[in-house]
Amino acid sequence: MKKRHLSFWEIWNMSFGFLGIQFGFALQNANVSRIFETLGATVDKIPILWIAAPLTGLIVQPIIGHLSDKTWNRFGRRRPYFTIGAIFTTLALFIMPNSPALWIAAGMLWIMDASINISMEPFRAFVGDNLPTEQRTMGFAMQSFFIGVGAVVASALPYMLTNWFGVSNTAPEGIIPQSVKLSFYIGGVVLLSAVLYTVFTSKEYSPEELAAFEEEKAQTTGLGYELRTPVTSSQFIKNGITWAVAGLVVTAVVIFFSLNEQLYIVSGLLLAFGLILLISGFISKNNPNPKGITEIMNDLLHMPKTMGQLAIVQFFSWFAFYTLWIYTVPAVTQHVYGTIDPKSEIYGEGANWVGVLFGVYNAVSAVSAFLLPLLAKQIGRKATHALSLAVGGISFISFFFIKDPMLLILPMVGIGFTWGSVLSMPYAILTGALPASKMGTYMGIFNFFIVIPQILAASILGFVTKDIFGGQVIYAMILAGFSLLLGAFAVFFVRDRDDVYKLKKS
Repeated sequence: MKKRHLSFWEIWNMSFGFLGIQFGFALQNANVSRIFETLGATVDKIPILWIAAPLTGLIVQPIIGHLSDKTWNRFGRRRPYFTIGAIFTTLALFIMPNSPALWIAAGMLWIMDASINISMEPFRAFVGDNLPTEQRTMGFAMQSFFIGVGAVVASALPYMLTNWFGVSNTAPEGIIPQSVKLSFYIGGVVLLSAVLYTVFTSKEYSPEELAAFEEEKAQTTGLGYELRTPVTSSQFIKNGITWAVAGLVVTAVVIFFSLNEQLYIVSGLLLAFGLILLISGFISKNNPNPKGITEIMNDLLHMPKTMGQLAIVQFFSWFAFYTLWIYTVPAVTQHVYGTIDPKSEIYGEGANWVGVLFGVYNAVSAVSAFLLPLLAKQIGRKATHALSLAVGGISFISFFFIKDPMLLILPMVGIGFTWGSVLSMPYAILTGALPASKMGTYMGIFNFFIVIPQILAASILGFVTKDIFGGQVIYAMILAGFSLLLGAFAVFFVRDRDDVYKLKKS
């Protein structure tokens, strides 16, 4: 029994919801730093205010993935979570730009990102569930296409409203400009409509059908998922003690050397992870068949080898893009436009131009989504992804040498090519190594390796930018470039047994 090949339009329909999700995500990425600065945040405090986004993903995605693996009713397996997340994200988009104070805006970012994650995580598993191996690269590429299209319009929306329709781009001190507010309102409507389109035009396989597909794959290819012995109580406790001690050591180092207090986030996460493992150990000691968080931790410690190798690549990739999202506005307004005053007209001009630049890289990622599968057919998925990351690294570094705003379009083209690959190739490689019954759980766990580098960036970039780079934000972009180059190197150590393009050639 094999999964049937879906038509182009069926893949289109099941991916269309990502248009809306990315519309909201892009509005968040392009405008939240501006909102924070308008409400009084300084440049060195922006990363810590953004900490809500990756922390939320770290918690929400594995839980939602685990729950969606266990869900099956008349509404489907993944689709109920699309809908719930879309409704709450829409509400957050309407409230966020009306925040009267900085702390409220930071709280709304937390709520918005949690809601986006509720919808986003099952969408990744949705492709793995519904498409055969040979169509998965195309499926994730289609998602990347809609991510790019949604982000193009969303990122440039304040610019378009101001320059095409005369909506005000300035406001009194402490007030969010009308162009930003209206952009968020439009984004809420687009997001909910797009997700509901996918919900009503797509179908899902039942758990029984997915199990039959998995058995067929194991018999015909020998690439079945090997079940491993559950982690014992003593193993949980041993690992928990190790991580907790690591957290205490980091805390002691921060205190002893009087390091930046934001580093307590790192030590706190290490301690929290150790505590969760210890709790899992005590639960499994008294329960031979534990569920919930203990089952998730068991899956984490037994993750497939390919997933662990991809984790390193993801770390370097997402560290770079997190830097892009939080620092492009201050880097461009400072390095190119020569201002650090968020109330000035030239700052608003620079911030709006960054929105256009974000639109450029997302437009390129949308186009590259269809070029990447063609390239992968020739050189394989690993080489395609390594090439993409290298192009992105060079593009980030080139920011330093550009003073003309128009010329910034050139590195954004390279970054767009990289972004298209980041959103598709790792998932295409990963899904072939995952069991169908745990697709959602492992997609959620895989998110750890997306949010951990973002948390690290949020914890250290403020300190690095202020105390090491002397407030010159452009150096953070260079650091991001070298991070991508390291990611490109790490790709070659990833095992991709399920690369259908290479299997056909051999």
